[in-house]
Amino acid sequence: MVLALEHDWIWDSWYVRDRDLWHGFFLKAPKSLGDPHLRHFNVSYGHATSHDLVTWEHLGTTFQPVEGPAWDDYTTWTGSIVKGPDGLWHLFYTGARKSEEGLYQRIGHATSENLHDWTRVGDGLCLDLVGPTAEHYEADHATSVWHDRAMRDPWVMKDPEGEGWLMFFTARAPGIAEANAGGAIGFATSPDLFEWTLQPPVFTGGYGQLEVPQVFQAGGKWFCLFCTAAEHFSKEQAEATEGGPVTGNHYLMADSPRGPWRIAPGFLDGALPCRRYAGRIVQTDDGMVIMGFADHPDGTTFVGHVMDPEPVELTGDGLLRVVPARQAAE
Repeated sequence: MVLALEHDWIWDSWYVRDRDLWHGFFLKAPKSLGDPHLRHFNVSYGHATSHDLVTWEHLGTTFQPVEGPAWDDYTTWTGSIVKGPDGLWHLFYTGARKSEEGLYQRIGHATSENLHDWTRVGDGLCLDLVGPTAEHYEADHATSVWHDRAMRDPWVMKDPEGEGWLMFFTARAPGIAEANAGGAIGFATSPDLFEWTLQPPVFTGGYGQLEVPQVFQAGGKWFCLFCTAAEHFSKEQAEATEGGPVTGNHYLMADSPRGPWRIAPGFLDGALPCRRYAGRIVQTDDGMVIMGFADHPDGTTFVGHVMDPEPVELTGDGLLRVVPARQAAE
């Protein structure tokens, strides 16, 4: 079975575990739109639960853009969820406004007691590319360089080296001649999940964008999973990748979540045409698995469901490897 809806496309997803129950959250849009490219600006969040990440119970829509005008009246895109010391669940999400045609992304914050009914904290906005640290980012829309002002896909986690919280997000760095070398992993810190301070990016380079970052620890090392497309490889990275650019999921490596980060050799989980995108590593009692949405595996048709999990292992040299489902079953 897969995480799928009859009348909606599903794409980016993220997961949290509450005792013995997994909660999956995902972007969805109605198939009645006809053109799957229209899904990005007709989006809401779906919510489903599972005991095994395979069989899912759908609970319906859980979050969506606010009635405008507002900073998030056009989109609510990819986010992440953590449980705070206050006992509340905290959602950090991407938003964009209609008056800016969705071109400027910002990061919002909402809370819930039950993981389904969410309340924005104030107007929701918790982080933007403003202030003195914004000079480290492409803080205005560089229309001749890139298609948007990137600030999206927040991944929030407890600081393993301190008392507060860390946020990683998709961004771009300014002043880089090659557009496809300007992708960045943005960074912010908070003492309490409510007040956030923008910090310089923890990584820049390799790709025009590093989407849907997820930072996690395995085998004593730190990994930052991300997804990107073949057309967004820098010239240097394309030449360094055996077999050439592909679309899918890869990762950075470091000894600390603050870096320094480096691009892992090879490419973790990619293909042309793309089989799986916006991957997430989910750490289960039996080990790591990867989940992501089926993109255009035949090269033409957008599938739009979350694929069943496949195991991920650490190799002897400390790299990640996806174990194809057929091998895992043997």
